[in-house]
Amino acid sequence: MRRLVAAFVWSSIRCIVDCLCLVSEGCDPDLSGRRFESAAVNLNRTNKELEANTTLSHYRIISKIGAGGMGEVYLALDTKLDRNVALKILPAEFASNQDRMRRFVQEAKAASALNHPNIITIHEIDETYSGHFIANEFIDGETLRQRLRTAPMKLSEALDVATQIASALAAAHVAGIIHRDIKPENVMLRRDGIVKVLDFGLAKLTQTTPESIDTEAPTRANVKSEPGVVMGTAIYMSPEQARGLPVDARTDIFSLGVVLYEMISGRLPFEGASRNEIIASVLSEKEPPPLARYAREVPAEFERIVSKSLRKNRDERYQTSRDLLIDLKNLKEELEFERKRERSLSPDSESEAPRAQFAAREAVIEPAARPTMREARWTSAIKTNKKSISIAVAGLLVASAVGAYFYFRGAANSPINSIAVLPFVNMSKDQNTEYLSDGISESLINNLSQLSQLKVIARTSTFRYKDKEIDPQEVAKTLGVGAIVTGRVVARGDDLQISVDLVKASDKTQMWGEQYNRKASDLQAVESEIARTISEKLRLRLTGGQEQQLAKRATVNPQAYQLYLSGKFYARKGGIENYKKALDYYQQAVALDPNFARAYVSMVPVYGNLYLWTVSGDLTPKEALARSKAAAQKALELDESLADAHAVMAIVKMSELDWLGAESELKRAIELDPNSANALGNYATYLSDMGRSAEALAEIKRAEELDPLRMSFKSNEALFLFFGRRYDEAIQIAKEAINMEPSYPYAHAALAEIYATTGNYPESVRESEKTLEIDGPLPSHLCLLGYAYGLAGRRNDALAILNKLKTTDKYVSPAELAVLYIGLGDKEAAFQALERAYNERDPQLHVLKVEPFYDRLRSDPRFTDLLKRVGFPH
Repeated sequence: MRRLVAAFVWSSIRCIVDCLCLVSEGCDPDLSGRRFESAAVNLNRTNKELEANTTLSHYRIISKIGAGGMGEVYLALDTKLDRNVALKILPAEFASNQDRMRRFVQEAKAASALNHPNIITIHEIDETYSGHFIANEFIDGETLRQRLRTAPMKLSEALDVATQIASALAAAHVAGIIHRDIKPENVMLRRDGIVKVLDFGLAKLTQTTPESIDTEAPTRANVKSEPGVVMGTAIYMSPEQARGLPVDARTDIFSLGVVLYEMISGRLPFEGASRNEIIASVLSEKEPPPLARYAREVPAEFERIVSKSLRKNRDERYQTSRDLLIDLKNLKEELEFERKRERSLSPDSESEAPRAQFAAREAVIEPAARPTMREARWTSAIKTNKKSISIAVAGLLVASAVGAYFYFRGAANSPINSIAVLPFVNMSKDQNTEYLSDGISESLINNLSQLSQLKVIARTSTFRYKDKEIDPQEVAKTLGVGAIVTGRVVARGDDLQISVDLVKASDKTQMWGEQYNRKASDLQAVESEIARTISEKLRLRLTGGQEQQLAKRATVNPQAYQLYLSGKFYARKGGIENYKKALDYYQQAVALDPNFARAYVSMVPVYGNLYLWTVSGDLTPKEALARSKAAAQKALELDESLADAHAVMAIVKMSELDWLGAESELKRAIELDPNSANALGNYATYLSDMGRSAEALAEIKRAEELDPLRMSFKSNEALFLFFGRRYDEAIQIAKEAINMEPSYPYAHAALAEIYATTGNYPESVRESEKTLEIDGPLPSHLCLLGYAYGLAGRRNDALAILNKLKTTDKYVSPAELAVLYIGLGDKEAAFQALERAYNERDPQLHVLKVEPFYDRLRSDPRFTDLLKRVGFPH
């Protein structure tokens, strides 16, 4: 019989017999029925506790070890393999209960898809004269519930348990199986520290894909509970599960969040006097009390993980258990590293310093915790011996001093996990070498951003400080980092002098400084050396893979690398002429080194920007898309591990309307580079375009943390709220963006869109005109202004813009032109423009599903047909 993995919910004899018939050769259905009847009779006859040394098949009963609503559990010896097992035996009275029989079989079938060290193993399903049973792996340990009855767990222990549970769930979810009853009773802790998840009896197989079908397909059922049926344990249920709605993997994430909260705090996040009160608390909008209220020392990152797991809106929760697992592992590693560092800082002993620190905190921080006892002690001391008071006070002061020393020493030496690399200063008199100082800064950002344990601010924000006098402390506060990297570059012919400083933000002290004198041909090597040294000074533990990534060179040709840096320099400047120069440099670079993957990657956004700005005779969208795709494919062929290559391929796939392919590429990019603000921002845009507004807002917030001064992210946040029909919030965010940078045109454009949709046409016109005033008469801005004019009743002004767009030599998006026609009330022309947009694969079609401008067309069957052809996933 096939090895089955899982643990256990009892179901019925008849279904087990049927199930066994399905997977056994030559099973006679009539015979199985007779066996079922016979077994039921025997069970009714022997429905009592089994005695020691009773034999079932080749298992000898040792003792009873448990019982529950679905049966009794016995410790038994497998006489064939000489090992202990746990036997679960189905009671006779359940023979007529079809639901329990179904669940008995369901457990085995759900388990058969899994094979994981944190999921209990089923050795065998069988029947004897005494009935049906499951032989499971015997676990020498206790349930998590038993462990929690003693006291709340330490953070390190809770993280270890949570990580193993999340690992088990990740394996189950990949197989399409949802547990649906994660709780402390269903988690076993072995004595050796291994965690086992039990009871997949409520499991739901959510998918049957060709990849998941195996040769024993008859043993796997596509199990779905009836709509509206609530299964699971109330206090650990997600809101959607409590409502009886269809559930997915995110329901297990919520349940694990409840368990996490309980392990640390010793209490539940949602409480009530009855099942109904608990469910009402889960379903209400009220969030659970902050975890820090009950566990003051819990790290902010742990509280963030728990809070995200417990989001009542499942779109705001972790979307996969793998994402949760990654965050838990990262926090666990950081805390383990910090504990080792603290031990290494102890002067003579690993235990005396912590004791002194604890004593000082006890005396200084908590003098009023036990007033009655302390008053009594001090009164007694005064009456008996005044000298004792002096000794006690002196001891208290010494303890306080020692504690304070180690406390502040620890704070001063606490690890820094966030950094900003400011643009290096070009100290050369030759401005033609500016590309080197900028390029070194950006390359250093790219190298450090590959370290998942370090938050690295993106170039867009750090380059705001180019050519400015800065206060490291103020810059760090604005960017939300613990350290700042600054540098200077002097280029004399082929000789480079690079000076680097690492400054701690909290006190402006220099953590490290170095000067490098190298040849320009060694530029990549020195960049890697600087990144590696910074990681050492920040006391980051690098994996072997990270070490290799830092040492990796983008190209073997030094001249190609300098051409690439020149291309990046001009691309950053923007504008059609600079984009053309950038493209020329990239093409020269790949001519020298055809295997230069990063150069191919950098071509893609340039092609995109060129056709948006282009004049007649240059690239059309289709031509730009074809060249972009070729460059992205070439980059991935050369280096599949390059996060930016996946990010640009996602843009290409979106342009091809390959939505699922685009999401896959974006997720891969973020997996490879968690610090990629570009990938996160693009993923947020994708999610918004798909109508997944809550997820989009969560991702754009993550992008803003890495690139806080990037105005496009703030403007996009306003648009995502706008597309989600949250107009008041959208207006507020758009205004915040304008306050941050009044000259940023797209913030005004976003506000103009919102005002137009909410009927404030005069303000929409004013913001649209402001956009043109700042950014010039770009077709996109003109279409928006024409739309506002049309709705405001200024038809002649709208027609004048339309005529201007018909004669311009710049590319006009047909989808945006359709918006202008909507403002004019010309529905037929709008549909003609949208049809042309579809044929040209206009990128503006991406917002077709969510853009409120198109609401005036949505009731028309032609719009429904267009949406269908565009192929947005449901």
